[in-house]
Amino acid sequence: MSPHIQNLELMKWIKKGQIHQPDPNHSFGSTRLMCPTPLRLENDLLRIYAGFCDQNGISRLGYIDVSPQNPLKIIDISSQPLLDLGKDGTFDDNGVVPHSIVRKDNKVYLYYTGFQQGVKVDYYMFCGLAVSDDNGQSFSRFQRTPILDRNNEDLYARAGVCVLLEPNHWKMWYIGSKGNGWVIHNGKKLPYYTMKQIESKDGFEWGKNSGKEVMAFKNEDEHGFGQPTVFLKDGNYHMIYSIRTLSKGYYLGYACSEDGYNWERKDDNFKLEGPIEKWENKNTSYPSVIEIDGEILMFYNGNHMGKTGFGYAKLMKE
Repeated sequence: MSPHIQNLELMKWIKKGQIHQPDPNHSFGSTRLMCPTPLRLENDLLRIYAGFCDQNGISRLGYIDVSPQNPLKIIDISSQPLLDLGKDGTFDDNGVVPHSIVRKDNKVYLYYTGFQQGVKVDYYMFCGLAVSDDNGQSFSRFQRTPILDRNNEDLYARAGVCVLLEPNHWKMWYIGSKGNGWVIHNGKKLPYYTMKQIESKDGFEWGKNSGKEVMAFKNEDEHGFGQPTVFLKDGNYHMIYSIRTLSKGYYLGYACSEDGYNWERKDDNFKLEGPIEKWENKNTSYPSVIEIDGEILMFYNGNHMGKTGFGYAKLMKE
C-alpha cells in the first residue's frame, strides 16, 4: 500500500440531523425505513428511496422527496409502493430494499435486495434489478429472477450491493455468504457474510461465480458487513460500509483503495462529528453517498436498521 493511501486524512462527516422516521399511520411504512438511497431528480428535488416496512416488517420500495439544498426539508412522501413484492415463490416475495442507483442512456437502474423466507434458515437475500424510463418516477423489474443468484459459495446471500459504472465496465461490491452462512449467538441464528467484488460488461450479466473477497474481519466479534457505498475523491476510491458485530450490532466503517480492487480498512479514520442524538445512539448502518453541488452527503440509518428512520451528514472539506 502506498504512503499516499496510508496517510489519508481523517474522513470527517458533520452530522446534520434526522430527516424522517417511520409513521405508525403510514399505509406501508409504519415500522422501518431501511437503506436510504438518494437520486437527484431535478435541481430543486432530491428523491431518497428507502425500504418502507409495514407492521409485519415486510419492505416495499417507497421514497421521500427533500430539498437538495436542505435535505431536512421534506417535500413529499410516497403514498404507494414504487416496487411491490414479487410474485409468490420468487426471490423477492417477502421484501424489497433499495441499495444502488446508476443512470445510463436516459434510464435509471435500481439495484435492490429481494428477501424470501426460508424454512430451515430464516431467510435468503439476493440482488435484483429494476429499471425506470421516467427519471425514477416508476420502476419495472428487469426480470423476475435475481441478477445475482446463489452459487456454490454464496448459498444464502448475494445482496446489499453498490454499483459503479466506469468507462469500459461496471463494478459491483456485494455481501456474500461466508462459511456455513450462519453463526449462533445467545441462542439466535445470525447471518455470517463478507464483502466481495465482481464486474460486468453491461450491468445485467454478472456471472455465476462468486466474486473476490475484498474485506476481512478484524476479530471474532465481527460476523458481517452491510451495504457498502463507494465514491471517488482525490483520485482514490473510498468506501463507507456497515460492520455487523455480536456485541453491539451495526456501526459504520471506512476503507480506501487506489484502484477499487485492493482495499485497506481504516475504520479509525471515519468520524461522525456532532452530538449523538437519540435516534442514532445505539446503531448506525446502511450508508449511501451522493454529491450535491460540490458537497458530498451521506444518508444513513439510525437505531435497529431503520426503526428510527434515517438522517444525513456532510463530508468536511479540507
